[in-house]
Amino acid sequence: MLVPLIRTLQAQMPEAKLTWIISKPAYFLVEGMEGVEFIVIDKPKSLSDYWQFRQKMRSRHFDVLLATQASLRTNLLYPLIPADRKIGYDKYRGNDLHGLFVHERIEPAYVHTLVGFLQFSKPLGIAPQQVLWNMPLEASDYAFADAHLPKQGTILIVNPAASKPERSWLLERYIAVLKLAQARWKLQIVLTGGPGTQDAQMGQAIAQALPVTNLIGKTKPKQLLAVISRAEAVLCPDTGPSHMAAAMNTPVIALHAVTNPLISGPYTCPDLVVNAYSAATQKILGLTEAPWGTQVHKPGAMALIEVDAVMEKLAAVFG
Repeated sequence: MLVPLIRTLQAQMPEAKLTWIISKPAYFLVEGMEGVEFIVIDKPKSLSDYWQFRQKMRSRHFDVLLATQASLRTNLLYPLIPADRKIGYDKYRGNDLHGLFVHERIEPAYVHTLVGFLQFSKPLGIAPQQVLWNMPLEASDYAFADAHLPKQGTILIVNPAASKPERSWLLERYIAVLKLAQARWKLQIVLTGGPGTQDAQMGQAIAQALPVTNLIGKTKPKQLLAVISRAEAVLCPDTGPSHMAAAMNTPVIALHAVTNPLISGPYTCPDLVVNAYSAATQKILGLTEAPWGTQVHKPGAMALIEVDAVMEKLAAVFG
């Protein structure tokens, strides 16, 4: 979701030199972006990690630091980055004492995360004209997708697991939906996901219940982007492939109950979100009106998403 900010800066400040300090998992998605210097780091876990980062930054100096992440671990990196201006979030989004580590703040706004990133262009005197990704994929990434995807039929990518188990939908409901979808639209179901245990177990259970192509644990980040680009749609909870689909302009049916889709839903197709977030904040948290940014990290939230609601969104794409 940060890439459109980079594209905005490149389009409207073409002489600017851009450096992106980035963790390894994210770097593997954007490696090869033209006009961007990457400083790849592991997420710091000890004082030694911060010391090593400080040594790496000692010979550097920047005109502007855009502090686009507000977590304690990242906030502690900002004093170690020499910059004349340090621009961060407003007090509502600046978590974990964020304001102590920046000189300027962007304007307060209750907006989607991607729009929040784009707000960082305003203190530089520019405004986004359009949202662009242009992800840097190689021919080999598309070749992988073409070699591993079904050769005929309409493809639905299903990424069943989220990084946090409470964000994943119920296994039996995935199976019910996919059986109905295959019967109604003759879809080719392709499973994707990471190498984790939950991903593998959900994939195996779905594969035992119906015919699928199981690519869980078999794709590198850019290969997954290419796979998603070849599909008619993606079905997933609030997880990385939701935003990867948005970046590749592939429709995504995103399942939200734990998180607010107005903040973290797929930016390009909010109309396809299955939204049980309000029901979850009311029934599980007991809140009539949840404060902006509230999350429902409790068991039972995703169970509020019904099979019929998902089928309705699939019909909007395939029907």
